Amino acid sequence: MNHAVATNPFMEEVVKCTVHGDRLHSCLQCGSCGGSCPNGPDMEYSPRAIFALIAAGERDKVLRSNTQWVCVSCYSCTVRCPKEIPITDIMYTLKRKAVAAGTARDGDAVALARKFNQYIQKYGRSFEFGLASRYYMTRRPGSLLGQAPFGLKMLRSGRLHLKPKKIKNLTQLRAIIDKAHEIGGEL
Repeated sequence: MNHAVATNPFMEEVVKCTVHGDRLHSCLQCGSCGGSCPNGPDMEYSPRAIFALIAAGERDKVLRSNTQWVCVSCYSCTVRCPKEIPITDIMYTLKRKAVAAGTARDGDAVALARKFNQYIQKYGRSFEFGLASRYYMTRRPGSLLGQAPFGLKMLRSGRLHLKPKKIKNLTQLRAIIDKAHEIGGEL
C-alpha cells in the first residue's frame, strides 16, 4: 500500500523550504504528532490535520491557522513521529510563509516572533528582559506585576539581564542571516 501524499505546488513549496521536508510525503496520518503536543488542545488544527490540508493544497487555510503559532518547539512530535518527519521545522516554515503572505494573525505569537527576530538582528541573541517586558507592557499590562517574582528569581540566578549583550563577531552572524533571507525570505 502506498502511503505517499499526493503532491501539489503548496506541498512542494513547504517540502523545499524545510530541511528533510521531503519526509512529509511519507506521513501516515497516525496522529502521534498531535497526541504528543502539549499545546494540541489550543491548536485550530492538529499537525496531522495541517499536513492533510497541505496535501490538499489548502494554502490559505493553513497559513491563516493558529497551529504554527501555538507550537512551542518542544520537538515531542518530531521525536515520536514513526516516519521522522521534521514536524517542528515544518511549523517554522509555515510561520515564515504566513508572515510573507501577510496571513499571519497579528496576535501574541506573531508579535513575539517579530520582536525576537529584531533582537537577534541587533544583538545576535535574544534579550529576554526586553522581550518579556515589551510583551507584557503592550499586550498584557495587567499581568506584569504577577511576573515579577519569576523575573526576580531569574535575575538572581544570572539567567536574566537588564541590558542586552551583543555577541562577538555580530557582522558574521548578520552576513549569515542576510544570506538566509536572500535564499528563503524573511520572518
